[in-house]
Amino acid sequence: GQLPPWLQGILLRNGPGMHTIGDTKYNHWFDGLALLHSFTFKNGEVYYRSKYLRSDTYNCNIEANRIVVSEFGTMAYPDPCKNIFAKAFSYLSHTIPEFTDNCLINIMKTGDDFYATSETNFIRKINPQTLETLEKVDYTKYVAVNVATSHPHYDSAGNILNMGTSIVDKGKTKYILFKIPPSVAEKEKKKSCLKHLEVVCSIPSRSLLHPSYYHSFGITENYVVFIEQPFKLDIVKMATAYIRGVNWASCLAYHKEDKTWFHFVDKKTKKEVSTKFYTDAMVFFHHVNAYEEDGHIIFDIIAYTDNSLYDLFYLKNLSKNFDEKSKLTSIPACKRFVVPLQYDKEAEVGSNLVTLPSTATAVKEKDGSIYCQPEILCEGIELPRINYDYNGKKYKYIFATEVQWSPVPVQIVKFNIQTKEMLHWREDHSWPSEPIFVPSPDAREEDDGVVLTCVVTSDPKKAPFLLVLDAKTFKELGRATVDVEMHLDLHGMFVPEKDLKTETE
Repeated sequence: GQLPPWLQGILLRNGPGMHTIGDTKYNHWFDGLALLHSFTFKNGEVYYRSKYLRSDTYNCNIEANRIVVSEFGTMAYPDPCKNIFAKAFSYLSHTIPEFTDNCLINIMKTGDDFYATSETNFIRKINPQTLETLEKVDYTKYVAVNVATSHPHYDSAGNILNMGTSIVDKGKTKYILFKIPPSVAEKEKKKSCLKHLEVVCSIPSRSLLHPSYYHSFGITENYVVFIEQPFKLDIVKMATAYIRGVNWASCLAYHKEDKTWFHFVDKKTKKEVSTKFYTDAMVFFHHVNAYEEDGHIIFDIIAYTDNSLYDLFYLKNLSKNFDEKSKLTSIPACKRFVVPLQYDKEAEVGSNLVTLPSTATAVKEKDGSIYCQPEILCEGIELPRINYDYNGKKYKYIFATEVQWSPVPVQIVKFNIQTKEMLHWREDHSWPSEPIFVPSPDAREEDDGVVLTCVVTSDPKKAPFLLVLDAKTFKELGRATVDVEMHLDLHGMFVPEKDLKTETE
């Protein structure tokens, strides 16, 4: 096929790539050593490159020729030949875990710099052109968080907003929203933007020792949307996991009898909305988008009724016919919540406060809290992306992978929220990755542009490829076949040519 001449830049992707080191094997697919790969678009041609992230974790493991750094689903132990004192010391030092810098989930841009990220306190700077690994950055030097999300938001001024959890700091556990400015004044050119990181606000956790796990959050023009779900981390279990010989993943538990709480932080006042909004127990990883309309906050998320998704990716479950055999016990649903921030305070108990046309409800309870029920937009989609120019605004389209009951993506879809129409792209034996929308330079409509996805195949005779679709029609414009083994990745971003510093700069 042919690529649009305006498509110039780099698609950067990140995900777990190496699962066996020497005679040792990770337990979980999400633990694999980070493998970055990129597709560079230049004058109608595509160049492919991939490189392992040379993290400290990678270097230690390779040097020892076995797994020596613990990951979320795999606990690593010191050499059994070491003396008893070294062993005892090792046990003690693990109570506050020294987390891994195997940043395998996403790519983040701050100013002119790019970082590979995961959910620990470490991020690794990378060169987007060569995929070289540069310095290691520890968030804890700038803000008191033990973990942070891999899905930051970028506002129109170029600031980055992200969230992290501060665990039992000064006797409190809280969720911290922080902001990183895009660039630093000329005279401080050498300094990192992170030196100017500021805490926007903090939200106290409902429980000191059981903070909520979260993978992303939402933003609207004036608010930050944070969901405290009953999928929680047990801090005491985590501190003793090493001694008990279990992995950190076993310290996560879903409390299905609990509620899910919604928090809305006003960006200007940096204060949380005082009304208590909640819904039933659910597990979710990805926010799609959020916006405001007539005194309501509307937000869309992909939610499950249990936490089976993580368990399916233990490597012992990833057999040859994984895609046929593995079944999710809960199908992901794209849920829209409509939350009335401004409502009649005199409204009767039991009345629905939503005044917008939607099947979503928000019912006033006796104690003044508001119980929200969602509208189901569609089912069976995951890894949602939007035209990011519409982030925090009213929007129409979701680009996503379709998973149905299997955790493996079998096709990609474009979903029109207003008409409920769905366009699909699929091909036999093909597993596409998260679809990324790139707007065309003269875009007039939300779906003017292309959708990019990397496709790996389960057919040994068929090579993996990068697929370029017209975002409007979902018809194939072209594909670039790659003659190497490509890995199933997680997340990434498209970097337009203008955002890339040239080597001479």
